[in-house]
Amino acid sequence: MKASRLGKASGSGTTRALVLSFAVLSFCLGASALASAQGGTMSPYQGEQDGVSAGGNWLEFDSVDKMTGEKKARFELKSNNYFKEDAEYKPRVNLICSNGKLKVADFNPGIRLLPPNRPGWWGQPQLEVEVRVDDTHDFKGWNWLRGHFLSMDKGTVRGMMGANVFNIALPTRSGRQIAEFSPSGLNFDRVKQACDLTPKKYSKD
Repeated sequence: MKASRLGKASGSGTTRALVLSFAVLSFCLGASALASAQGGTMSPYQGEQDGVSAGGNWLEFDSVDKMTGEKKARFELKSNNYFKEDAEYKPRVNLICSNGKLKVADFNPGIRLLPPNRPGWWGQPQLEVEVRVDDTHDFKGWNWLRGHFLSMDKGTVRGMMGANVFNIALPTRSGRQIAEFSPSGLNFDRVKQACDLTPKKYSKD
């Protein structure tokens, strides 16, 4: 009888230990997933790997085209601030590269853009913005893409890569707003390999 009771007690203790271990494991996994989500490393795009640090505040997201085998890399830098219209989504810069070459660099303000306010060289719609790269500021006409993105020029992109301060001011429905970035710390070797892109001191010329 004593042995039977002892066996039941031992079994009950083992069950409780297993339940407790499972609960701890579940909590740890949940906390890890939450931390990852809060860190902004989860990709919003199907087929794209979750982001890894590319140095400083930059994240790199890699993918492979399922049909062509084309290797793609997206480098993302989020701003330090939000625009008035959306306190949940920070403006961001994306460098999108394919098979070792830069395909497009875009600025996504996270809000619907105002209509274009100037034409480009070939009549393409553009929005004029003011950029600051460290102590230099200039006005740029960036191609207006579907009312949500602006295509950045390569000179500004290269200047931004090596800068400590990078700001973009643009007209919005809430007035003039400035997206403030801290681009320093980017892994130049990784961007050179994935995009054939190197930093260059910014100038207005």
